Amino acid sequence: MKLAPVAPGAGSSVIAAASFAQPERIENGLARMRALGFEPRPSPNALARGPLYFAGTPEQRLADLHSAFEDESTGMVICLRGGYGSNYLLEEMDIAKIARHPKPFFAYSDLTGIQLRLLDELGLPAFHGPMLAADFYLEDGVHRDSFNAALNGSAYSVGAGEGLRTLRAGTARGVLYGGCLSILASLVGTPWEPRTEGTLLFLEDVGAKPYQIDRMLWQLRQAGKLNGVTGIIFGEMLDCVSPGAAPELLEEAILNALDGFEGPIAIGLRSGHVSRENVTLTFGVEADLTAGAEARLDLRGLRN
Repeated sequence: MKLAPVAPGAGSSVIAAASFAQPERIENGLARMRALGFEPRPSPNALARGPLYFAGTPEQRLADLHSAFEDESTGMVICLRGGYGSNYLLEEMDIAKIARHPKPFFAYSDLTGIQLRLLDELGLPAFHGPMLAADFYLEDGVHRDSFNAALNGSAYSVGAGEGLRTLRAGTARGVLYGGCLSILASLVGTPWEPRTEGTLLFLEDVGAKPYQIDRMLWQLRQAGKLNGVTGIIFGEMLDCVSPGAAPELLEEAILNALDGFEGPIAIGLRSGHVSRENVTLTFGVEADLTAGAEARLDLRGLRN
């Protein structure tokens, strides 16, 4: 599905499809987006708090999602934050309505399920990138080069400067796909199982211990979700450590869990849950991974 470039000054619909955000982060995020030349507009229920840990009821959050795509004055849709709860929207999403009004949708974390459903069923590219109250509110929260390239539909590359390094050498090409590892694992066995065949798979998470990463990779492997995957790229894996364990335990656990996987493996790319400068990755475009003395990921543009 083709998307028009998003021009500077474009309106941006801000939604909260999962959990609510801290008010000061919302205000700072709105201010920083405006300073970059965008016009962010919170949707009617975006500032809702509750019930529980949700930003409104499923009906309210779904209404905001649909309205954001339908709004002709909006150039892109951006989420406040992840958290939990967007899975409740999957069943009732009006795919046909969204298909009539395609536009970039920036999110990660809990929103992986929604992004991948739109990509799998509509071919709508998924922008795994910064969210307003998770990244834009910080001075160094957004990797500007990849964000702008993704909005423009341009080809771009990321590598060592964005944290990427080699775990297992090799080269691979495939359609870039993935998101938050725990969400991908949770979708197995549902009607919205990830469609990973033939992809260059990006996986990231936060605060998961190495044995939990191992377990989720085991689950994906046993479910056949690594069959046909050409290569695997892991994110920064922020705080994915075991207290008192050696720092290399995570990488050892990943290589153990992927023993027998023949493609190249890289790690460290700052996209999703990151310490700084969240890199935007466009899922749904063809990409090349080169993992050697240095690692590099080259993404095709949306109009290549």
